[in-house]
Amino acid sequence: MKSLLATVKSFVANLLLWSFFVGGLAASTASGAVLDGTAKNAATYTGIAVSLLAGSRIAKKPKIKAFLSKRSTLWFLFLFNGGVAAFCYLSMDGVKGIATAAGMGLVSLGAAGGLISGRRESAAKARVEEPWA
Repeated sequence: MKSLLATVKSFVANLLLWSFFVGGLAASTASGAVLDGTAKNAATYTGIAVSLLAGSRIAKKPKIKAFLSKRSTLWFLFLFNGGVAAFCYLSMDGVKGIATAAGMGLVSLGAAGGLISGRRESAAKARVEEPWA
């Protein structure tokens, strides 16, 4: 069993990590309503960088990693992000629509890669367990 100090330390670390993630998302999406010009661009790109860094650290946690590697989660990510990519490409004009569609399409392709690699692993595992089949 973990000590009280270790539990509090873990809680504070998780709280800070999630706070940076949410703060980065907020800064990247809401900076246009508050700032203009160069400051808006700096806040947007800094928010994107902070949220990506914090999100990648969150994704490495065992419970989140297990959730993201489930087949049902991967299918949802593949279909939802693929649909959003197609919708954004068709409904938004110019570079914004293309960039949004490309980003969402990459997430969808990443989920498809997870589905394919999971299928290969299960097939290889079946061959090892039953070599006579």
